[in-house]
Amino acid sequence: MTPASDHGTVRVLLADDDRRYAAALRLLIEEQPELTVVALAYDGQETIDLADELEPDAVVVDLHMPKMDGVTAIRKLREAHPNICLIALTGDESPAIHDEATAAGADDVLVKGQMLEALVERLKKARDR
Repeated sequence: MTPASDHGTVRVLLADDDRRYAAALRLLIEEQPELTVVALAYDGQETIDLADELEPDAVVVDLHMPKMDGVTAIRKLREAHPNICLIALTGDESPAIHDEATAAGADDVLVKGQMLEALVERLKKARDR
């Protein structure tokens, strides 16, 4: 367990290729006292590398990213970090991609336009894993 997890703070890695969206999401998550963003990743490969290096409690993964799509990143993260909380985030409302993300190992799939409150609540539960 990471030191931050010992006192209840959920360490979150955010992955989204839209830098402005990622920065805004970081600010919203950081407003929650029990959540902290440990890093931002802007493509799928960087997400894998940062997760291996930082060992966050949770990773929020955009499904449409360069270098490696989010579904592939989720699959690799689930294999390498079986207890990590993985939340897929997408603007794509297609049930097919949601099913792919779930099959790859995502704990939840949230649609960007409707997800903020659900994301914060789900991340708070990451400490229960």
